[in-house]
Amino acid sequence: MRVLMLSWEYPPVVVGGLGRHVHALAEQLAAQGHEVVVLCRQPTGTDASTHPTEFAERAGVRVVRVAEDPPHLAFERDLVAWTLAMGHAMIRAGHALLREWRADVVHAHDWLVAHPAIALAEAADVPLVATLHATETGRHSGWLPQPMNQQIHSVEWWLANRADRLITCSAAMRGEVAQLFDVDPDGIAVLHNGISPSPWHVPDELVAKARSSARATEAPLLLFFGRIEWEKGAQDLVAALPAIRRSHPGTVVAIAGQGGYRERLIEETRKHRVRRAVRFLGQLPDRKLATMLAAADAVVLPSRYEPFGIVALEAAAAGAPLVASTAGGLGEAVLDERTGLSFAPGDIDGLATAVRRVLTDPAGAARRAEAARARLATDFSWDTIAEGTVEVYAAAKAAVPARGSTGDACAPPGRPELARPKIPSGNLLSG
Repeated sequence: MRVLMLSWEYPPVVVGGLGRHVHALAEQLAAQGHEVVVLCRQPTGTDASTHPTEFAERAGVRVVRVAEDPPHLAFERDLVAWTLAMGHAMIRAGHALLREWRADVVHAHDWLVAHPAIALAEAADVPLVATLHATETGRHSGWLPQPMNQQIHSVEWWLANRADRLITCSAAMRGEVAQLFDVDPDGIAVLHNGISPSPWHVPDELVAKARSSARATEAPLLLFFGRIEWEKGAQDLVAALPAIRRSHPGTVVAIAGQGGYRERLIEETRKHRVRRAVRFLGQLPDRKLATMLAAADAVVLPSRYEPFGIVALEAAAAGAPLVASTAGGLGEAVLDERTGLSFAPGDIDGLATAVRRVLTDPAGAARRAEAARARLATDFSWDTIAEGTVEVYAAAKAAVPARGSTGDACAPPGRPELARPKIPSGNLLSG
């Protein structure tokens, strides 16, 4: 099939797990013989003079990376306007592409590309498939407190209801999407994130150096990695650290990543009197991250909200013992007592107890880590995920009537116009 994929991040422009997901899926589809074009963007804050629109082919995937438009719009300050401008640039590049290449399906990844994906699917008269990687409501624990949150929710609703087929990365997300956007859960395909099961080998001397840099040569070393945002729960690990250090003196927490919650998290370390026991490493390149994963006595993923948790797969690939909350898809990525230890989101005591079990019983932790690594080749194979994605494409293509099938050559292909959704008040995920 000929696939036009749209994503607001694609390596080397990576914000979170979405970019890595789209990159791996696109290359696997290409490896299976499909023709894939990825429409994405240049880095934030650039313009056409420094980063013009570029066309490249990597690993069999044709990548069209569009330049930002001239208006002064900042992602951090003007999110919705910035997103609309990005979409406008993608539409222009997409129309130019469609003049010389025909897609069989358009695949949108998340709300930020809803406008260009819908416009280009209609221009090409092909099915629209959408993967919803997270929801604005979920990120805010069921609430839409500000106008911007409500605007984003309405775009997500539009994309979910306009798409001919939907994909989520976990069964938990399927239920969330069905509830929030009034769509039939039976029509949502669940396709997990994937990872290459090849182990990440790191030489012993680099592991020792990493432990030394974290000042945990003899003491236990815990690692959190990912975006530093409230919903990722690093504050709960900080809150549990005093109890962990009482039973395992000298325990150090290394935090790898960046995000808007970093300064608040530093204040939390002071509040709990563990500032000297917490190391902020910033965003690590893949090689250094692999080294830290190999050096850690446990990787702790204390998310309050997690659509899936690709970080759990990366930790498993490195052979690191896992301690994770059961938030969303993490409960599917980490099987309690089998591939890691779990606790309820926000349960500080449960987090501390699970970490102490790992540190007290390293042999049991190693057995679970090995089981987690072995599971990657079966449950999280990109080959299987790509095959499932193609099945969704084929189902979408079969379900959409050709333009003019009603007898009117100018008729739209059987899709009703959508009204503006109402924004409910209160907690949308309660009950």
